[in-house]
This record gives sequence, structure tokens and C-alpha cells, in this order.
Amino acid sequence: MTSQSSPSTIEEVARRAGVSRSTVSRVLNGVATVDPKMRRAVDEAVRATGYVPNLAARSLVTRRTNSVALVISEPASGSAGAEFLQRIFSDPYFGRVTAGAQQVLRATGVHLVVVPADREAHDFVLSYLRQGHVDGVLFLSGGDEHGLPHALHEMNVPVVLSHQPTTALPVSWVDADQAIGGRLAAEHLGRLGRRRAVVLAGPPEMRAARERLAGFRAAAAEAGIAVTVEHGDFTARSGAAGARKVLTAHPDADAVFAVNDLMAEAAVRVLQDGGRRVPDDVAVVGFDDSATATEASPPLTTVRQPVEDMAGEMARLLLDRIRTPDQPPRGVMFTPSLVVRATA
Repeated sequence: MTSQSSPSTIEEVARRAGVSRSTVSRVLNGVATVDPKMRRAVDEAVRATGYVPNLAARSLVTRRTNSVALVISEPASGSAGAEFLQRIFSDPYFGRVTAGAQQVLRATGVHLVVVPADREAHDFVLSYLRQGHVDGVLFLSGGDEHGLPHALHEMNVPVVLSHQPTTALPVSWVDADQAIGGRLAAEHLGRLGRRRAVVLAGPPEMRAARERLAGFRAAAAEAGIAVTVEHGDFTARSGAAGARKVLTAHPDADAVFAVNDLMAEAAVRVLQDGGRRVPDDVAVVGFDDSATATEASPPLTTVRQPVEDMAGEMARLLLDRIRTPDQPPRGVMFTPSLVVRATA
């Protein structure tokens, strides 16, 4: 690498690589038709000279920022402000989504910008995205696709949803069959001979929570399991509160299905503190198969959705959409699986 005080230029890279300035520009802009030998020569020259591309100038040519946003949205009735930020940065689910998307994007030189979008920030988020700070949006939300996704589509911002849209919104999406996940939990508890289950459900306005509950109810009815529902909000706090209701209002319950692992792990601790043996007295099943499930004591039986794979697929669909805007939208559905550990 050169030790000169002034920045290296594209002309120096071209001289060192023995190619034209335009060839260097084409390599730096990712043009696929450049001869592989020339591409290697340019890459070596860039490393040797320490050349740093002027991204602002490049964006004027390519009309791209090489950045995409992961917009984490909240339904209108959900948490907001500091409470919302604390929840999204403490829930392992969001970390898994970020990691899965980042793995795909980083390999292509695209940066990921996390943009929280609670109900108080929707206008700010739309203004930020309208100004062209990113090339596209990975839209993560547990609610229905009203508001932001429609606005992004109307603004011609490439977007991929984390759930299958219920309306005719022409955007790509990736989802897991949440109802099948709930069904797997109920079928497992039925095989264990459990007959009185409490579901620690999520907010009714969140589609994934509704579908997990619906799938569980349907399979529980087939297995002869009576179901009682206590609604929470996917937090450990609400899981603990739900478990306290199991102890006081449903003392005959022999099974608990929590719609995420944070709630399940908190429920196990409260049940144990209340003198109930897990799984002997009460079997507990979670959902997600996050790090919480493996680190819990005892380790959680849970429904696994391949979050990292789903986020990676979202990133691939978005990159395809950015490169080829006119292609038709695509949907990809993943299938959950049951992971049996010590709590059920």
C-alpha cells in the first residue's frame, strides 16, 4: 500500500492495473461483463494503492446507495418510544433476522441499516426512505400490511415483506406457516397425554400470533385437549404474568403453549417457583427455537422457524428486485418443525 498523504485516485489504480480508467470504473460498479483477468488486476491495484471509491460520486452514476433498510414496524396498538426500542433490541428474534439478512447482504457489499418504526415514527421513516437513503426495504412486522408497505410501494421503493400479504399488494414476501407451527405444538402435547392446555398468546392484532393460536386450537380439538387463552405481548414479562394466572386461575392445567420462547422461558421459571414440576406436572412448549430455548433451564421444547434462512431469502429477493425492478413479485413459504427438549 502506498504511504502518500493524499488519497489515491482512480487514474493511479488504472495505471497500476494496466487498464483504462473506464475499466476500473466498470469493475468498481460491479459490471458483470468485465474480463475476469482485468477484474483481478483492478482488485489487486485497489488493494495496493489503498484506493477508496467516492461513493457519493458513484451513486450519481449508478443511482444506488449500496444500502438497504431493515424496517421493524409495530402495529398501531403496540408499544412505542423507549419501550418499543427496548423490546426490539432485547428480543433474540430481531437479532436473528438481522444476522440472516446481513450474511447475504455483506457478501454483495451492501450495508444494512436498522430503522425502528413504532407508531410515533411512521412519518419520519417514510420521509427518510423517500429521500433515497437506501435502495430498498426489508419490512419486518407482525401486524397486517397496512400503512407503510403500501406507501413504500406507491413510492416505487423496492420492498420485501416478512409475512404473506392478505391483500393484493404486489410485493415479494417470505413467511413461515405459523398455523402449522401451532398445530405441531398441540399434536406433541396430545401425544404426551396432556388434556388441559393454557396458551400464552400474543396480541390479537398481530397476524403471526393469531395464526399460531388458530393452528394450536384446531389440533387441540382433534386431540381432545381443552384450551384456555391468556394474551400477552411476546415479552418475558407477559410470559411470567401468564404463568402466574396458570397457577391461580388454571391450577389443573397440565400443559402450556407460549407463542414465543421468551414467554415460554419466563413461564417455566414462574411455574417452578410456584411448586409445579416441568414437565412432570406441566409440559411447556415455546415457539421460534431461539438462543433462549437452548439456554433455558431446562432447555425448551419449541417450534422452530428457520429465522436466519428466512431473513437471508428476504435479502436475496430484495437484491433481485433492486437489480431487476420489472420482475414479478415472488412469495416463499417456509415450514416450521418441532424441536423436542426437556420441557415437554
